[in-house]
Amino acid sequence: MTKPFASREEEVYLNIQHTAEALWWGVNETLKRADLTPTQYNVLRILRGAGEAGASCGEISERLVTKDSDITRLLDRLEARGLISRGREAKDRRRITARITEEGLRILAELDRPVAQCHRRQLSHLGEKRLAALSKLLDAARDRPE
Repeated sequence: MTKPFASREEEVYLNIQHTAEALWWGVNETLKRADLTPTQYNVLRILRGAGEAGASCGEISERLVTKDSDITRLLDRLEARGLISRGREAKDRRRITARITEEGLRILAELDRPVAQCHRRQLSHLGEKRLAALSKLLDAARDRPE
């Protein structure tokens, strides 16, 4: 780089962006074997965590790591593949709840180990202390006062 950053904040922001892209690429390559995007994988993990109760579109959207403005189409694709099911609630017919299917659970179970191995390859060289410190710093960056 021939020109210095305008500020330390700009330098850190761009460093986070570059790092996120590199980490995303590794996970994306791991998920390709199941023909899933990282956002689809995230939805399946959310629904696995929700258990039998499932989750509404709004609940899924709130919990997504990477926000997707078209959650309905995302769920449509997962449902077409048989990875989730959706249905109206008996108590409130306006509420549609998504649930992970057995096939969705099977695919997640197959991905659990490769994704964990990917994370270890990407970050374990930092060691436990530095990983804990980095996690706290990233939490603090998101919890800035408005």
